[in-house]
Amino acid sequence: MPTDLPAPIRAFVGATNAGDAEAFAAAFTEGAHLNDRGREFHGRDGVRSWDRTDHIGKRSHFEVVSAGPGPDPDSHVVVLTVTGDGCNGTGPMTSRPRGGRIASLRISPA
Repeated sequence: MPTDLPAPIRAFVGATNAGDAEAFAAAFTEGAHLNDRGREFHGRDGVRSWDRTDHIGKRSHFEVVSAGPGPDPDSHVVVLTVTGDGCNGTGPMTSRPRGGRIASLRISPA
């Protein structure tokens, strides 16, 4: 994994690849917002729900393709290749950190 990724994104990717649902949820703020191609999840409980049904619950694994600044000064875009038993493919995820955690994450179609 690239070492220049922001810490919250490293935690997000690392927890995913380790299959660690608790570490995954801990990478997000309490009031996090997750948008998965238009499906909305709110708060850490929403993130946990999505994780169970669409993410670690589907044995997702990430490979980082590229990373860089996002469209806003406080955002970051990482392009990931996702494999597992759920949605697979390569596409961008835009995150906004707050306090060392992910405050929002938008998963866009490839």
